[in-house]
Amino acid sequence: MKRVFQIKIYAFTLFLVLLALASCVKKTDASNKELVLNNEETKEKTALPKKQLSEDFKTYWYAGDAEITSYTLEQARYGEIRNGNSVLIYVTEPFLAGKQVKADRSNPDNIPVLKLNATKNYLTGIYPYSVMGSTFYPVYDNQHAIKTSLSIQEWCGHVYSQINNRDTFEFTSHSYFEGEADQNLTLDKNMMENEIWTKIRINPNDLPIGKLKMIPSLEFIRLRHKEIKAYDANASLNSKDGITTYAINYPELKRTLNIDFSTDFPYTIEGWTEDFTSGFGPGAKQMTTKATKLKSLKTPYWGQNSNKDVILRDSLGL
Repeated sequence: MKRVFQIKIYAFTLFLVLLALASCVKKTDASNKELVLNNEETKEKTALPKKQLSEDFKTYWYAGDAEITSYTLEQARYGEIRNGNSVLIYVTEPFLAGKQVKADRSNPDNIPVLKLNATKNYLTGIYPYSVMGSTFYPVYDNQHAIKTSLSIQEWCGHVYSQINNRDTFEFTSHSYFEGEADQNLTLDKNMMENEIWTKIRINPNDLPIGKLKMIPSLEFIRLRHKEIKAYDANASLNSKDGITTYAINYPELKRTLNIDFSTDFPYTIEGWTEDFTSGFGPGAKQMTTKATKLKSLKTPYWGQNSNKDVILRDSLGL
């Protein structure tokens, strides 16, 4: 009889435990649903509206071509001016925000971006430098660049760095320098100099003006071995004789970047100058890098990869 009573007590206790667990599950499910709803509401509140694309923009950028522009380059490096060339390749394409790569197929989640591939090539004595940066900026101009990256190759080695725009800016870097080996860190979201070049082409009237925080270009950070972070900057916008200049000055870095572009659409980049300290140690001095526009053409270059297409480089003065 005593054993039967103990079994009944055990069964009743087990029933109470199961009842409590079920109640917790219901509360957890309700909390999760509430959390999801709150997150959705937060997204709706923080998502910026898409800016209207002009008919001029659609006609120019969605004609199935890329815009390729060449420049003569006078690059300050190691305290001397190096002659070379630079090419800016702008093209629109669909972009996957999750994987942060170009989309292979149509998808409602794709984000239309204006991509800039910017290249530089010059010699430092016996060995060559090859620099390339890529920036993917939403054509709706309603958020920061989704991704920007840099690679540099020269005979000492090669380096790579990248910023992914997620909850924060996620910075990844790889280098052959001991003090700059593999790095992974997060940055607060601030304007990036790399995205300015694409923002100009979409709507220069929305460029940030005055005192602000800006992350310098990945190229400058790498070549000058500076800490990757947002620096105090002063930005201005001035127009004269059909050319508008966007200037960014970084007092702490003793650096000023001036980007010249056509005042009217399609806001073509006409050239730029960059004043900064070049060289290291006692040989370091303030110098100016300068790029001057050569030629430009719109063409679907990705399909022009035969030997017979090499002649097209003459159209760019390359």
